[in-house]
Amino acid sequence: MRLIRARIDGGALRSNLQRLRQLAPASKVMAVVKANAYGHGLVGVALALPDVDAFGVARLEEAVALRAAGINQPIVLLEGVFNAEQLAEAARHRLELVVHESEQLALLETWRGSFRFTLWLKVDTGMNRLGFRAAEFANAWQRLQVLQPAPAALRVMTHLSSADERDGAVTRAQLQRFLPLVKDLQAPLSMANSAAIFADATTHRDWIRPGLALYGISPFAGQNGSALGLQPAMTLETTVIAVRQVAAGERVGYAGAWQAARPTQVAILAAGYGDGLLRSLGNGAPVLVNGRRAPLVGRVSMDMIAVDVTDLPPVAVGDTAELWGRRLAVEEVAAAAQTIPYELLCAVSQRVPLEEG
Repeated sequence: MRLIRARIDGGALRSNLQRLRQLAPASKVMAVVKANAYGHGLVGVALALPDVDAFGVARLEEAVALRAAGINQPIVLLEGVFNAEQLAEAARHRLELVVHESEQLALLETWRGSFRFTLWLKVDTGMNRLGFRAAEFANAWQRLQVLQPAPAALRVMTHLSSADERDGAVTRAQLQRFLPLVKDLQAPLSMANSAAIFADATTHRDWIRPGLALYGISPFAGQNGSALGLQPAMTLETTVIAVRQVAAGERVGYAGAWQAARPTQVAILAAGYGDGLLRSLGNGAPVLVNGRRAPLVGRVSMDMIAVDVTDLPPVAVGDTAELWGRRLAVEEVAAAAQTIPYELLCAVSQRVPLEEG
């Protein structure tokens, strides 16, 4: 048995996709699978979603891996390409490209291959990360329209920076910048990320781009995915490898960061920052041991953590612990680490095997 494993539930992924389609029934779905599908396994997630309309990735290597695995759906390269070699490789693999800067326009103007790209023109409406500003939009759109060979399709997108904020003021301001630019284009539009899919139906339009919600996680602070009708797709499990008796006054772990106030039974689990657990998980962070909650004690080390199991039924070497997943929400664990679920999920390291189940 593997000491630590991440169980990935394909049924949960499909259920989450269905939930998102219910919310935006008129929209196509671009499933965002960048960063190894948020730690869930790039290829495995894509294979589990045969009915999705397209996949979104950040890097060319991710797209190539999907094609090598036999994924035939459209793949959108969300950061685009940056030189002629990448452009040619994108053509070989039939990729769709986001265009967000003038250098990318110039690259496309030099393209003389037979492949006709589907292009997504990105507008910066306030994120100030990628995209053409409003004053640059008309020129960029015109340059795309006269490309030879002509694009297979032209679409327009923007990214909403604060869709998870309850009052929606920032999102409304972004839409006020975006919609006047595109109202006469009759081009397919994409705006909605996971938070916007739930928070603002006016953003759904032609394409939604779920990331976190696809994996069953809430994009809103203080709320779990289950409250949104989502199911967690990853359960990170590990194994008890030792059980120790610690006397009152003794300390546990590096720098003695936790001191026993009473005679304490401590279970040592095979999980640490070498597996992707954050060192910022401190004393009291929740863990499930044999399905019962117990607090982490001492510092997270490279390969191990310690958990106080004094108040639990007897715990033995070989027992199972859940670090997050079906019964312990990753949103709660992230809050204990003073971070966001994205970071926990993406931090799961390559030495943690991904298993179906």
